[in-house]
Amino acid sequence: MPTLSKPNHFDGHEHELKPAKSEAPFSCDGCKELGFGPCYRCPNMNCDYIVHTECHIPLPTLSSHQFFKRCNFKFHKESPTGSGTRICDVCASDIHGFSYQCSRGKYDLHPHCANLPPSFSLPDSDMKIYLCDKIKSRCLKCQSKKRSSGKVQGLSYVSSDGKLCYHVACLNEAHVENWRNGHLKLDPNANGESSTSLELQNLAPNQVARPQSSKAMKRIKWLITFLKLVVHAIFGDYFSLLSTLGSTLDQLFQD
Repeated sequence: MPTLSKPNHFDGHEHELKPAKSEAPFSCDGCKELGFGPCYRCPNMNCDYIVHTECHIPLPTLSSHQFFKRCNFKFHKESPTGSGTRICDVCASDIHGFSYQCSRGKYDLHPHCANLPPSFSLPDSDMKIYLCDKIKSRCLKCQSKKRSSGKVQGLSYVSSDGKLCYHVACLNEAHVENWRNGHLKLDPNANGESSTSLELQNLAPNQVARPQSSKAMKRIKWLITFLKLVVHAIFGDYFSLLSTLGSTLDQLFQD
């Protein structure tokens, strides 16, 4: 995670924003990217202004970053290079609003992407995941080590044994697909077995099969643990995926 300077406490909105947890995906009015869960929003009922936590408290500078060590990043409300297209070097998506740009003008980061944890684990898990710029395994979603489109590949989360990988960009896309298809619910009691199964199949389309042995069941459980960690690291613990995948595993694959 980058070294942080003192917070700016300024997002330019006319009203004082309040911390909240969105019950649906939202378009951040700061970076213009999709957001989930924790946010800051305007308490004025006639105003729908809403931003990521990182966009509400933009830090003026990031003095270092694990993958861009020679860069000092400066916060910008708009692209300092004018109308040219800029791409986030973490998630590989276009930048349309708030961003950090390195002093050399070579790298750009969304505020949320700039703060992704370099490693992550949960108390009840034996697995740990790591944010990496180079991977040895194929991404669970796109089935490739490198994304097929765009000049920027972005970063990936990799399991501690190096066998499971997910591009940050691919997880963003899969999460949006799951939401649009109605497979994601913020209420952990809202998803049924069918929706949970479809959600898992979309996240790892070539990995999910009905286990025929205890070894296969162990592999699926390991896969689900990895997906839990990646979703939690990027989006936070706000989705039924984290609370239902493990608990409904036996039901999903029973005869």
